[in-house]
Amino acid sequence: MGSSKLIAAALLPALLALHLQAPTMATAAGNSNLFRDYIGAIYNGVRFTDVPVDPRVRFDYILAFVIDYTTATEPPTPTNGRFNVFWQDTVLTPAAIAEVKRRNPNVRVGVSLGGATVSGSPVFFNVTCGIDAWVRNAVESLTGIIQRYGLDGIDIDYEEFQVDPATFAECAGRLVAALKSSGVIRFASIAPYGNADVQRYYRMLWAAHGHAIDYVNFQFYAYGVSTTAEKYVSLFDEQMFNYPGANILASFSTAATNTTVPVGTALSACQTLQSQGKLYGIFLWAADHSRNQGFKYETQAQALLANATGY
Repeated sequence: MGSSKLIAAALLPALLALHLQAPTMATAAGNSNLFRDYIGAIYNGVRFTDVPVDPRVRFDYILAFVIDYTTATEPPTPTNGRFNVFWQDTVLTPAAIAEVKRRNPNVRVGVSLGGATVSGSPVFFNVTCGIDAWVRNAVESLTGIIQRYGLDGIDIDYEEFQVDPATFAECAGRLVAALKSSGVIRFASIAPYGNADVQRYYRMLWAAHGHAIDYVNFQFYAYGVSTTAEKYVSLFDEQMFNYPGANILASFSTAATNTTVPVGTALSACQTLQSQGKLYGIFLWAADHSRNQGFKYETQAQALLANATGY
């Protein structure tokens, strides 16, 4: 177990350095029609059938969340890769997942790992059992959840860490590789945001295992309410350099807050990105918040993506 960590510590910084020293030109993935919506974290009863699905787009629901924590303690404590369901699974059930996929052939359903909090306490990526044991626990527990609920993929959204970047990169990368090689999942994504420390972890993961990661759900809305559409596009270009070759999705939040990028600003930026041939897709945080708004922004974002060419 210890030797895996030493190898990661020795090799992964070098891999990251290669990406950081790459030529200063990045290639856009091109326009596409992928729409993604997180769902289930707020426990307000939102259902898959509440959300309008445009048949002209590829639509991924992302359940939020599964976390390797237990609430048997107070506060909740880490469980070294043994994941438990924390989305509203009394509503978003295996039967509901099967039905929404049956009714909409363009729909897939994945699940996000981590998130910001559990029962009001921060979620940390934590490994105290060694990398090999963490990966083994994670593969076993997630395989059970994915097969029980009929899921198609995973999203990695840890936002705080109690390990070094090399350990996170090896754990997450090996987990994705194992689930893909066994046919348990069809896609994997990561969900970083513009915090320098967080970026260290996800850029190292991308440098070592980007070939196995299908999408980058970058949380552009976290940049703040004063962000202009022009600045949003500039920040998007910055992430193209940070994650070279990635399918990067634009994003916005429908939460009732005055601290995130305004929806209108984000949509304007998305139009510009599409005109530049860079809008691979859009994700929203989250359907739970959109419920009170009649899902109008889900409708608008999907209509924009339906205009995409080259997919």
